[in-house]
Amino acid sequence: MTELAPYASHPARSRGRRHPEPAAPTRDDFQRDRDRIVHSTAFRRLVYKTQVFLNHEGDLFRTRLTHSLEVAQLARSIARALKLNEDLVEAIALAHDLGHTPFGHAGQDALDECMREHGGFEHNLQSLRVVDTLEHRYPQYDGLNLSFETREGILKHCSRTNAEQIEAAEPNGVAHRFLDRTQPSLEAQLCNLADEIAYNAHDIDDGVRSGLIGIEQLADVELFERYRREALAEHPGLTGRRVLYETIRRMLSAQVYDVIDATRAAIAAAAPVDADAARQAGPLVLFGDAMRTQSAALKRFLFRGLYRHPQVVQTTVQARAVVQELFAAYIDKPSDMPESFAVRGDGPRAVADYIAGMTDRFAMREHERLTGRTWAA
Repeated sequence: MTELAPYASHPARSRGRRHPEPAAPTRDDFQRDRDRIVHSTAFRRLVYKTQVFLNHEGDLFRTRLTHSLEVAQLARSIARALKLNEDLVEAIALAHDLGHTPFGHAGQDALDECMREHGGFEHNLQSLRVVDTLEHRYPQYDGLNLSFETREGILKHCSRTNAEQIEAAEPNGVAHRFLDRTQPSLEAQLCNLADEIAYNAHDIDDGVRSGLIGIEQLADVELFERYRREALAEHPGLTGRRVLYETIRRMLSAQVYDVIDATRAAIAAAAPVDADAARQAGPLVLFGDAMRTQSAALKRFLFRGLYRHPQVVQTTVQARAVVQELFAAYIDKPSDMPESFAVRGDGPRAVADYIAGMTDRFAMREHERLTGRTWAA
């Protein structure tokens, strides 16, 4: 591994695990975290969970699993250049979507509505619940017993109410920064930005592949059009999907190099002496001003042209209905859930945990089993 910078997260200085464990002979704490995540049940489920297009709509569209792998690849590349901890970055990237519901953001929003009177539903908080409580793999404890630094990175967003509840149970723990307005580690900041870079790029690819958006519609999106023109100038005979692939490749590279340059400048200005000093310095992993503006314009385009496309909206309406009707059915008859959820005694939260863990296709099958209705084509 590349020699770490002083402000990187060093495994030997980790704040440790909630349940102390002896050190492993060949792996540090962050490497063990990554391995536990990869072997978890929740990680395997990501292959059948929606990114934008539902799992049954096509074999080549991104899923939560392929998205997580792309985030990990981008984040590790940037971490290496900045001398941050690549293993921690990879662990956070691979775990950041473990709590996502079936059917993407539509499922999340529907479950949040169902849980409105019971504490709500946040997918970042659910990812933390997965690694802290819901995975049952070890005899000594629930969850995966990950290190503080990995758990801190997983909890990307958190409402103040939930942060206060976590803080009460875990003083000065992973939610404390949402109360004192400090930052997570530089590795966690990097994963947040790599997440944005990855989904902007692959949503263009999936949107064009689906036929819902065309390359010509992206002509007014500076971040895309600049690199399309550049690709065609260098390869005048380029046609078909190769134009799209080469444009996205150049766009990704430009964003990666921009983050590296802007972050190096921000770190040099703040001069943090260690990882804790970096947490106090404000956001340090970032785009330069011009790239931030261009990335925001791309996100606006995708929101209008893809996420709000009538065909996508139609499927999200159906997805919301499936989640809401599953929730109502399990509340009415908890015995329709596996016994481990039915007997928990925390009613709505047990139902939310069960539904959030479903894949798209399992949720569809369960809905058909309980209602007798099939998903409308």
